Amino acid sequence: MFMNGGSPSELAESMADVREYVAEFDTEPPEFAANAFVIQRDTEAEAKDELENIIENATDEQVEAFKEQVKQAGQSTAAGDGMWADSEFEDLVQYNDGFKTGLIGTEAQIVERIRELDAIGIDIVLAGFLNYDWELEQFGETIIPAVEDAEPLPEREPAAVADG
Repeated sequence: MFMNGGSPSELAESMADVREYVAEFDTEPPEFAANAFVIQRDTEAEAKDELENIIENATDEQVEAFKEQVKQAGQSTAAGDGMWADSEFEDLVQYNDGFKTGLIGTEAQIVERIRELDAIGIDIVLAGFLNYDWELEQFGETIIPAVEDAEPLPEREPAAVADG
């Protein structure tokens, strides 16, 4: 199941809802995937500066048009609000709430957040990058091996998930 980006507690809550349906209908659980936008820099301050730069350079008209479209789409859902109901302008700059997942910071911070996502049951992280040509390579050379080499965190129940 693909989900927009979100904090660990938001993602865990959505996953818990799906698991309830799985139990109710006695079906196989899906794999869970979360959207994330990655900004890896040498310091957290540099990463946050890059995030602010991305937001400041967003085209207001395009973001507002997207916001209006997803608002209309959300009104057609059973709940009447949809996936982007709690999204602010800054979240909508990256269309699937990728900033909310929190893969913004240093290598160590991003590795830790991915480990947290794994601990709540996220199977796949769909990662987006601003500078695809070099950031994807950097991610593959630093983050992926570090996550693979790290000891998994203990699995956490949705009630035990806090945003870090």
